[in-house]
Amino acid sequence: QVDRTEVIRTCINPVFSKLFTVDFYFEEVQRLRFEVHDISSNHNGLKEADFLGGMECTLGQIVSQRKLSKSLLKHGNTAGKSSITVIAEELSGNDDYVELSFSARKLDDKDFFSKSDPFLEIFRVNDDATQQLVHRTEVVMNNLNPAWKTFKVSVNSLCSGDQDRRLKCIVWDWDSNGKHDFIGEFSSTFKEMRGAMEGRQVQWECINPKYKAKKKNYKNSGIVILNQCKIHKMHSFLDYIMGGCQIQFTVAIDFTASNGDPRNSCSLHYIHPYQPNEYLKALVAVGEICQDYDSDKMFPAFGFGARIPPEYKVSHDFAINFNEDNPECAGIQGVVEAYQSCLPKLQLYGPTNIAPIIQKVAKSASEETNTKEASQYFILLILTDGVITDMADTREAIVHASHLPMSVIIVGVGNADFSDMQMLDGDDGILRSPKGEPVLRDIVQFVPFRNFKHVS
Repeated sequence: QVDRTEVIRTCINPVFSKLFTVDFYFEEVQRLRFEVHDISSNHNGLKEADFLGGMECTLGQIVSQRKLSKSLLKHGNTAGKSSITVIAEELSGNDDYVELSFSARKLDDKDFFSKSDPFLEIFRVNDDATQQLVHRTEVVMNNLNPAWKTFKVSVNSLCSGDQDRRLKCIVWDWDSNGKHDFIGEFSSTFKEMRGAMEGRQVQWECINPKYKAKKKNYKNSGIVILNQCKIHKMHSFLDYIMGGCQIQFTVAIDFTASNGDPRNSCSLHYIHPYQPNEYLKALVAVGEICQDYDSDKMFPAFGFGARIPPEYKVSHDFAINFNEDNPECAGIQGVVEAYQSCLPKLQLYGPTNIAPIIQKVAKSASEETNTKEASQYFILLILTDGVITDMADTREAIVHASHLPMSVIIVGVGNADFSDMQMLDGDDGILRSPKGEPVLRDIVQFVPFRNFKHVS
Protein backbone atom coordinates (compact mmCIF):
# COMPACT_ATOMS: atom_id res chain seq x y z
CA GLN A 1 0.00 0.00 0.00
CA VAL A 2 1.47 3.31 -1.10
CA ASP A 3 -1.15 5.66 0.25
CA ARG A 4 -4.86 6.16 0.88
CA THR A 5 -7.35 8.97 0.57
CA GLU A 6 -9.34 10.64 3.29
CA VAL A 7 -12.65 9.04 4.35
CA ILE A 8 -15.77 10.61 2.87
CA ARG A 9 -18.83 9.88 5.00
CA THR A 10 -22.31 8.96 3.79
CA CYS A 11 -21.72 9.38 0.09
CA ILE A 12 -22.01 7.10 -2.93
CA ASN A 13 -20.36 9.39 -5.49
CA PRO A 14 -17.28 10.59 -3.62
CA VAL A 15 -14.70 12.97 -5.05
CA PHE A 16 -11.48 12.58 -3.09
CA SER A 17 -9.32 15.62 -2.46
CA LYS A 18 -6.13 13.71 -1.64
CA LEU A 19 -3.52 13.71 -4.39
CA PHE A 20 -1.09 10.84 -4.91
CA THR A 21 2.35 11.66 -6.28
CA VAL A 22 3.89 8.72 -8.12
CA ASP A 23 7.29 8.54 -9.80
CA PHE A 24 6.86 7.64 -13.45
CA TYR A 25 9.60 5.60 -15.13
CA PHE A 26 9.11 5.48 -18.88
CA GLU A 27 11.20 2.30 -19.19
CA GLU A 28 9.30 0.20 -16.62
CA VAL A 29 5.90 -1.43 -16.44
CA GLN A 30 4.53 -0.01 -13.19
CA ARG A 31 1.47 -1.97 -12.13
CA LEU A 32 -0.97 -0.23 -9.81
CA ARG A 33 -4.00 -1.42 -7.87
CA PHE A 34 -6.74 0.84 -6.52
CA GLU A 35 -9.19 -0.43 -3.90
CA VAL A 36 -12.29 1.24 -2.54
CA HIS A 37 -13.52 0.37 0.96
CA ASP A 38 -16.61 1.38 2.92
CA ILE A 39 -15.56 2.18 6.46
CA SER A 40 -18.02 1.67 9.33
CA SER A 41 -18.96 4.87 11.11
CA ASN A 42 -17.13 4.28 14.39
CA HIS A 43 -13.92 2.86 12.98
CA ASN A 44 -11.29 4.07 10.54
CA GLY A 45 -9.39 0.80 10.17
CA LEU A 46 -9.74 -1.47 7.14
CA LYS A 47 -10.46 -4.49 9.37
CA GLU A 48 -14.06 -3.40 9.89
CA ALA A 49 -14.46 -2.14 6.32
CA ASP A 50 -16.47 -3.58 3.45
CA PHE A 51 -14.52 -4.05 0.21
CA LEU A 52 -16.42 -2.23 -2.56
CA GLY A 53 -14.15 -3.20 -5.41
CA GLY A 54 -10.74 -2.84 -6.98
CA MET A 55 -9.17 -1.86 -10.29
CA GLU A 56 -5.77 -2.72 -11.73
CA CYS A 57 -3.91 -0.90 -14.47
CA THR A 58 -0.44 0.37 -15.31
CA LEU A 59 0.78 3.87 -14.68
CA GLY A 60 1.52 4.08 -18.41
CA GLN A 61 -2.17 3.57 -19.20
CA ILE A 62 -3.20 6.39 -16.87
CA VAL A 63 -0.52 8.73 -18.15
CA SER A 64 -1.29 8.11 -21.81
CA GLN A 65 -5.04 8.60 -21.32
CA ARG A 66 -4.74 11.26 -18.60
CA LYS A 67 -8.24 10.30 -17.45
CA LEU A 68 -8.91 6.59 -16.99
CA SER A 69 -12.32 5.19 -15.98
CA LYS A 70 -12.74 1.48 -15.25
CA SER A 71 -15.25 -0.74 -13.47
CA LEU A 72 -14.57 -1.65 -9.88
CA LEU A 73 -14.28 -5.43 -9.70
CA LYS A 74 -15.50 -7.37 -6.66
CA HIS A 75 -13.95 -10.62 -5.47
CA GLY A 76 -14.00 -13.16 -8.26
CA ASN A 77 -13.60 -10.30 -10.75
CA THR A 78 -17.31 -9.60 -11.07
CA ALA A 79 -18.18 -6.10 -12.19
CA GLY A 80 -21.03 -4.27 -10.54
CA LYS A 81 -22.37 -0.83 -11.43
CA SER A 82 -19.50 0.98 -9.66
CA SER A 83 -16.63 2.60 -11.49
CA ILE A 84 -13.52 4.55 -10.55
CA THR A 85 -11.92 7.44 -12.43
CA VAL A 86 -8.26 8.32 -12.05
CA ILE A 87 -6.98 11.62 -13.42
CA ALA A 88 -3.25 12.15 -13.92
CA GLU A 89 -1.23 15.24 -14.54
CA GLU A 90 2.49 15.72 -14.78
CA LEU A 91 4.07 17.76 -12.04
CA SER A 92 6.45 20.17 -13.70
CA GLY A 93 9.61 21.40 -12.04
CA ASN A 94 7.68 23.81 -9.82
CA ASP A 95 7.65 22.30 -6.33
CA ASP A 96 6.79 25.56 -4.56
CA TYR A 97 4.00 25.34 -2.04
CA VAL A 98 1.72 27.87 -0.42
CA GLU A 99 0.33 28.18 3.07
CA LEU A 100 -3.19 29.62 3.18
CA SER A 101 -5.27 30.54 6.18
CA PHE A 102 -8.97 31.32 5.70
CA SER A 103 -11.70 32.53 8.01
CA ALA A 104 -15.24 33.81 7.46
CA ARG A 105 -17.74 36.10 9.15
CA LYS A 106 -21.52 36.43 9.26
CA LEU A 107 -22.21 33.26 7.29
CA ASP A 108 -25.88 32.33 6.72
CA ASP A 109 -27.37 30.15 9.40
CA LYS A 110 -28.70 26.91 7.91
CA ASP A 111 -29.53 25.00 11.10
CA PHE A 112 -32.73 25.38 13.15
CA PHE A 113 -31.49 24.55 16.62
CA SER A 114 -27.86 25.62 16.36
CA LYS A 115 -25.60 27.61 14.08
CA SER A 116 -24.16 26.36 10.75
CA ASP A 117 -21.19 23.99 10.79
CA PRO A 118 -19.17 25.49 7.93
CA PHE A 119 -16.38 24.02 5.82
CA LEU A 120 -14.72 25.40 2.69
CA GLU A 121 -13.85 23.61 -0.56
CA ILE A 122 -11.45 25.03 -3.15
CA PHE A 123 -11.63 23.76 -6.73
CA ARG A 124 -9.27 24.40 -9.61
CA VAL A 125 -11.14 25.01 -12.89
CA ASN A 126 -9.35 23.08 -15.64
CA ASP A 127 -9.02 24.12 -19.28
CA ASP A 128 -11.93 21.85 -20.24
CA ALA A 129 -14.15 23.56 -17.59
CA THR A 130 -14.06 20.49 -15.33
CA GLN A 131 -13.34 21.14 -11.66
CA GLN A 132 -10.67 19.43 -9.61
CA LEU A 133 -10.98 19.51 -5.82
CA VAL A 134 -7.76 20.99 -4.41
CA HIS A 135 -8.50 21.24 -0.69
CA ARG A 136 -11.36 20.67 1.72
CA THR A 137 -11.00 22.29 5.13
CA GLU A 138 -12.10 20.73 8.38
CA VAL A 139 -15.60 21.47 9.69
CA VAL A 140 -15.93 24.17 12.37
CA MET A 141 -18.99 23.23 14.41
CA ASN A 142 -21.71 25.66 15.39
CA ASN A 143 -20.00 28.87 14.30
CA LEU A 144 -20.98 31.57 11.78
CA ASN A 145 -17.55 33.23 12.08
CA PRO A 146 -15.22 30.25 11.62
CA ALA A 147 -11.42 30.38 11.42
CA TRP A 148 -10.19 27.30 9.56
CA LYS A 149 -6.79 25.76 10.18
CA THR A 150 -3.88 26.95 8.05
CA PHE A 151 -3.12 24.41 5.31
CA LYS A 152 -0.36 23.83 2.78
CA VAL A 153 -0.90 23.03 -0.87
CA SER A 154 1.53 22.85 -3.79
CA VAL A 155 1.30 25.58 -6.42
CA ASN A 156 0.91 22.78 -8.95
CA SER A 157 -2.21 21.29 -7.46
CA LEU A 158 -3.69 24.70 -6.64
CA CYS A 159 -3.48 26.18 -10.12
CA SER A 160 -1.16 23.98 -12.25
CA GLY A 161 1.39 26.76 -11.94
CA ASP A 162 -0.95 29.22 -13.75
CA GLN A 163 -1.62 32.21 -11.51
CA ASP A 164 -4.64 33.37 -13.51
CA ARG A 165 -6.42 29.99 -13.49
CA ARG A 166 -9.89 30.35 -12.00
CA LEU A 167 -10.42 28.90 -8.54
CA LYS A 168 -13.95 28.20 -7.37
CA CYS A 169 -14.54 28.27 -3.62
CA ILE A 170 -17.69 26.91 -1.99
CA VAL A 171 -18.79 27.20 1.64
CA TRP A 172 -21.02 24.40 2.94
CA ASP A 173 -22.90 23.73 6.16
CA TRP A 174 -21.93 20.19 7.17
CA ASP A 175 -24.71 17.71 7.95
CA SER A 176 -24.24 14.28 9.48
CA ASN A 177 -26.45 12.64 6.83
CA GLY A 178 -23.98 13.66 4.08
CA LYS A 179 -26.48 16.09 2.50
CA HIS A 180 -24.52 19.27 3.19
CA ASP A 181 -26.34 22.60 2.75
CA PHE A 182 -24.92 25.09 0.28
CA ILE A 183 -24.13 28.45 1.92
CA GLY A 184 -22.45 30.32 -0.91
CA GLU A 185 -19.59 30.53 -3.38
CA PHE A 186 -17.07 32.90 -4.91
CA SER A 187 -14.37 32.86 -7.57
CA SER A 188 -10.74 33.84 -7.28
CA THR A 189 -7.26 33.23 -8.71
CA PHE A 190 -3.92 32.47 -7.10
CA LYS A 191 -2.79 35.90 -8.29
CA GLU A 192 -5.57 37.51 -6.25
CA MET A 193 -4.79 35.32 -3.22
CA ARG A 194 -1.18 36.50 -3.32
CA GLY A 195 -2.55 39.87 -2.19
CA ALA A 196 -2.61 38.43 1.33
CA MET A 197 1.18 38.29 1.52
CA GLU A 198 2.54 41.23 3.50
CA GLY A 199 0.17 41.22 6.45
CA ARG A 200 -2.76 42.29 4.24
CA GLN A 201 -6.07 40.46 3.93
CA VAL A 202 -8.09 39.58 0.86
CA GLN A 203 -11.85 39.11 1.18
CA TRP A 204 -14.71 37.90 -0.95
CA GLU A 205 -18.47 38.08 -0.67
CA CYS A 206 -19.91 34.61 -0.40
CA ILE A 207 -22.89 34.53 -2.81
CA ASN A 208 -25.85 32.17 -3.08
CA PRO A 209 -27.03 32.69 -6.72
CA LYS A 210 -30.61 31.51 -5.91
CA TYR A 211 -31.03 34.11 -3.17
CA LYS A 212 -29.45 36.76 -5.35
CA ALA A 213 -31.99 36.09 -8.11
CA LYS A 214 -35.03 36.00 -5.78
CA LYS A 215 -34.34 38.49 -3.01
CA LYS A 216 -34.29 42.19 -3.85
CA ASN A 217 -32.12 43.47 -1.03
CA TYR A 218 -29.85 40.39 -0.84
CA LYS A 219 -26.22 41.37 -0.23
CA ASN A 220 -24.36 38.17 0.47
CA SER A 221 -24.35 35.02 2.57
CA GLY A 222 -21.26 36.07 4.50
CA ILE A 223 -17.69 37.20 3.88
CA VAL A 224 -14.72 34.84 3.41
CA ILE A 225 -11.32 36.24 4.39
CA LEU A 226 -7.86 35.07 3.40
CA ASN A 227 -5.73 36.15 6.36
CA GLN A 228 -2.40 35.09 4.98
CA CYS A 229 -0.75 33.59 1.93
CA LYS A 230 2.87 32.46 2.33
CA ILE A 231 4.84 31.10 -0.62
CA HIS A 232 7.62 28.61 0.09
CA LYS A 233 10.10 28.36 -2.78
CA MET A 234 11.49 24.90 -3.47
CA HIS A 235 14.49 24.73 -5.80
CA SER A 236 15.04 21.73 -8.02
CA PHE A 237 18.36 20.30 -9.18
CA LEU A 238 17.83 22.00 -12.54
CA ASP A 239 17.21 25.38 -10.88
CA TYR A 240 20.71 25.15 -9.44
CA ILE A 241 22.39 23.82 -12.56
CA MET A 242 20.70 26.38 -14.83
CA GLY A 243 21.51 29.08 -12.30
CA GLY A 244 25.22 28.45 -12.81
CA CYS A 245 26.03 26.13 -9.91
CA GLN A 246 29.15 24.07 -10.66
CA ILE A 247 29.70 20.53 -9.48
CA GLN A 248 33.19 20.03 -8.06
CA PHE A 249 33.96 16.37 -8.55
CA THR A 250 36.68 14.70 -6.43
CA VAL A 251 37.83 11.06 -6.66
CA ALA A 252 39.35 8.96 -3.88
CA ILE A 253 40.76 5.50 -4.61
CA ASP A 254 41.41 2.68 -2.15
CA PHE A 255 45.04 1.46 -2.30
CA THR A 256 44.93 -0.94 0.68
CA ALA A 257 46.66 -4.31 0.55
CA SER A 258 43.36 -6.25 0.52
CA ASN A 259 43.01 -5.29 -3.16
CA GLY A 260 45.86 -7.67 -4.02
CA ASP A 261 49.23 -6.98 -5.64
CA PRO A 262 48.67 -4.93 -8.85
CA ARG A 263 51.20 -7.13 -10.69
CA ASN A 264 48.97 -10.15 -10.09
CA SER A 265 46.10 -10.64 -12.55
CA CYS A 266 43.72 -11.49 -9.64
CA SER A 267 44.23 -8.04 -8.12
CA LEU A 268 41.42 -5.50 -8.34
CA HIS A 269 44.18 -3.03 -9.29
CA TYR A 270 45.67 -5.20 -12.04
CA ILE A 271 46.49 -3.04 -15.05
CA HIS A 272 45.49 -5.13 -18.04
CA PRO A 273 47.00 -3.99 -21.34
CA TYR A 274 43.63 -4.05 -23.13
CA GLN A 275 40.77 -3.71 -20.69
CA PRO A 276 40.09 -1.52 -17.65
CA ASN A 277 39.92 -3.08 -14.18
CA GLU A 278 36.87 -2.59 -11.94
CA TYR A 279 38.27 0.57 -10.33
CA LEU A 280 38.63 2.19 -13.74
CA LYS A 281 35.22 1.01 -14.93
CA ALA A 282 33.50 2.46 -11.84
CA LEU A 283 35.49 5.70 -12.08
CA VAL A 284 34.54 6.24 -15.71
CA ALA A 285 30.88 5.26 -15.18
CA VAL A 286 30.31 7.87 -12.47
CA GLY A 287 32.81 10.44 -13.70
CA GLU A 288 31.40 10.74 -17.17
CA ILE A 289 28.00 11.73 -15.73
CA CYS A 290 29.43 14.29 -13.31
CA GLN A 291 31.90 15.91 -15.68
CA ASP A 292 29.11 17.53 -17.70
CA TYR A 293 28.30 19.79 -14.77
CA ASP A 294 31.85 20.94 -14.09
CA SER A 295 33.01 23.73 -16.38
CA ASP A 296 36.76 23.46 -15.83
CA LYS A 297 36.78 19.63 -16.05
CA MET A 298 39.66 19.56 -13.56
CA PHE A 299 39.24 16.80 -11.00
CA PRO A 300 41.24 16.46 -7.76
CA ALA A 301 42.13 12.77 -7.34
CA PHE A 302 43.40 11.21 -4.12
CA GLY A 303 44.43 7.81 -2.84
CA PHE A 304 44.25 6.29 0.64
CA GLY A 305 45.68 3.31 2.51
CA ALA A 306 49.10 3.13 0.79
CA ARG A 307 52.69 3.89 1.70
CA ILE A 308 53.86 6.60 -0.65
CA PRO A 309 57.29 7.69 -1.87
CA PRO A 310 59.76 9.03 -0.98
CA GLU A 311 59.50 8.14 2.76
CA TYR A 312 56.92 5.36 2.33
CA LYS A 313 54.74 6.58 5.20
CA VAL A 314 51.09 5.52 5.17
CA SER A 315 48.77 8.24 3.85
CA HIS A 316 44.98 8.43 3.72
CA ASP A 317 44.69 11.47 1.47
CA PHE A 318 47.60 11.71 -0.97
CA ALA A 319 47.33 13.23 -4.46
CA ILE A 320 47.70 10.44 -7.02
CA ASN A 321 49.69 12.79 -9.26
CA PHE A 322 51.98 13.30 -6.22
CA ASN A 323 51.50 17.07 -6.49
CA GLU A 324 50.02 18.06 -3.13
CA ASP A 325 49.72 21.73 -4.16
CA ASN A 326 47.67 20.85 -7.21
CA PRO A 327 46.01 17.42 -7.03
CA GLU A 328 43.80 18.17 -10.07
CA CYS A 329 43.81 16.00 -13.18
CA ALA A 330 42.54 17.13 -16.57
CA GLY A 331 39.26 15.34 -17.27
CA ILE A 332 38.34 11.79 -16.35
CA GLN A 333 41.06 10.66 -18.77
CA GLY A 334 43.61 12.62 -16.72
CA VAL A 335 42.49 10.79 -13.57
CA VAL A 336 42.82 7.44 -15.39
CA GLU A 337 46.38 8.28 -16.50
CA ALA A 338 47.45 9.52 -13.03
CA TYR A 339 46.03 6.33 -11.50
CA GLN A 340 47.90 4.09 -13.93
CA SER A 341 51.22 5.88 -13.48
CA CYS A 342 51.08 6.04 -9.66
CA LEU A 343 50.28 2.34 -9.09
CA PRO A 344 53.79 0.95 -9.66
CA LYS A 345 55.25 3.56 -7.24
CA LEU A 346 52.96 2.74 -4.29
CA GLN A 347 53.15 0.10 -1.62
CA LEU A 348 49.60 -1.10 -0.96
CA TYR A 349 49.03 -1.13 2.81
CA GLY A 350 46.25 -0.21 5.25
CA PRO A 351 44.08 0.34 7.24
CA THR A 352 41.03 1.47 5.20
CA ASN A 353 40.30 4.93 6.62
CA ILE A 354 37.95 7.20 4.67
CA ALA A 355 37.22 9.90 7.26
CA PRO A 356 40.38 11.92 6.31
CA ILE A 357 39.34 12.27 2.67
CA ILE A 358 35.73 13.17 3.61
CA GLN A 359 37.13 15.85 5.95
CA LYS A 360 39.43 17.15 3.21
CA VAL A 361 36.52 17.75 0.78
CA ALA A 362 34.34 19.07 3.63
CA LYS A 363 37.00 21.73 4.27
CA SER A 364 36.64 22.99 0.68
CA ALA A 365 32.84 22.80 0.93
CA SER A 366 32.78 24.83 4.14
CA GLU A 367 34.89 27.54 2.47
CA GLU A 368 32.20 27.66 -0.24
CA THR A 369 29.48 28.29 2.39
CA ASN A 370 31.30 31.46 3.45
CA THR A 371 30.87 33.00 -0.03
CA LYS A 372 27.06 33.06 0.48
CA GLU A 373 26.55 32.05 -3.17
CA ALA A 374 25.28 28.63 -4.19
CA SER A 375 27.88 28.45 -6.91
CA GLN A 376 29.66 25.19 -6.10
CA TYR A 377 28.49 21.77 -4.96
CA PHE A 378 31.04 19.12 -4.03
CA ILE A 379 30.74 15.45 -4.92
CA LEU A 380 33.24 12.96 -3.52
CA LEU A 381 33.44 9.59 -5.28
CA ILE A 382 35.09 6.97 -3.05
CA LEU A 383 36.09 3.70 -4.73
CA THR A 384 36.87 0.97 -2.19
CA ASP A 385 37.14 -2.81 -2.00
CA GLY A 386 35.62 -3.29 1.37
CA VAL A 387 35.21 -2.93 5.04
CA ILE A 388 36.33 0.41 6.43
CA THR A 389 38.27 0.51 9.69
CA ASP A 390 37.42 3.99 10.97
CA MET A 391 33.64 3.64 11.10
CA ALA A 392 33.13 5.96 14.10
CA ASP A 393 35.24 8.78 12.60
CA THR A 394 33.55 8.29 9.23
CA ARG A 395 30.08 8.61 10.76
CA GLU A 396 31.22 11.76 12.56
CA ALA A 397 32.64 13.20 9.31
CA ILE A 398 29.43 12.45 7.36
CA VAL A 399 27.20 14.07 9.99
CA HIS A 400 29.40 17.19 9.86
CA ALA A 401 29.41 17.17 6.03
CA SER A 402 25.61 16.87 5.84
CA HIS A 403 25.43 20.57 6.78
CA LEU A 404 27.61 21.49 3.80
CA PRO A 405 27.05 21.63 0.01
CA MET A 406 28.45 18.16 -0.60
CA SER A 407 27.49 14.54 -1.24
CA VAL A 408 29.45 11.30 -1.08
CA ILE A 409 29.11 8.42 -3.54
CA ILE A 410 30.75 5.22 -2.34
CA VAL A 411 31.23 2.48 -4.92
CA GLY A 412 32.12 -0.93 -3.53
CA VAL A 413 34.46 -2.76 -5.92
CA GLY A 414 34.97 -6.53 -5.77
CA ASN A 415 33.08 -9.15 -3.79
CA ALA A 416 33.60 -8.18 -0.14
CA ASP A 417 30.84 -7.97 2.46
CA PHE A 418 29.56 -4.41 2.20
CA SER A 419 26.94 -4.50 4.97
CA ASP A 420 28.68 -1.70 6.93
CA MET A 421 28.49 0.55 3.89
CA GLN A 422 24.74 0.12 3.67
CA MET A 423 24.55 1.73 7.10
CA LEU A 424 26.33 4.89 5.91
CA ASP A 425 23.76 5.19 3.13
CA GLY A 426 20.85 6.41 5.25
CA ASP A 427 18.15 4.52 3.30
CA ASP A 428 17.45 2.01 6.09
CA GLY A 429 17.27 4.55 8.88
CA ILE A 430 18.86 7.83 9.88
CA LEU A 431 22.64 7.75 10.16
CA ARG A 432 23.92 9.18 13.45
CA SER A 433 27.34 10.18 14.71
CA PRO A 434 28.80 8.14 17.61
CA LYS A 435 27.50 10.89 19.92
CA GLY A 436 23.99 10.36 18.55
CA GLU A 437 23.73 13.48 16.38
CA PRO A 438 21.64 12.71 13.26
CA VAL A 439 22.62 13.71 9.71
CA LEU A 440 20.88 16.88 8.56
CA ARG A 441 20.16 15.22 5.20
CA ASP A 442 21.06 11.89 3.60
CA ILE A 443 24.23 12.72 1.65
CA VAL A 444 25.69 9.24 1.10
CA GLN A 445 24.82 6.89 -1.74
CA PHE A 446 26.43 3.45 -1.57
CA VAL A 447 26.50 1.24 -4.68
CA PRO A 448 27.99 -2.27 -4.91
CA PHE A 449 29.59 -2.23 -8.37
CA ARG A 450 29.05 -5.99 -8.90
CA ASN A 451 25.28 -5.38 -9.11
CA PHE A 452 25.70 -2.93 -11.97
CA LYS A 453 28.80 -3.81 -13.92
CA HIS A 454 26.86 -5.54 -16.70
CA VAL A 455 24.18 -2.90 -17.21
CA SER A 456 24.37 0.08 -19.48
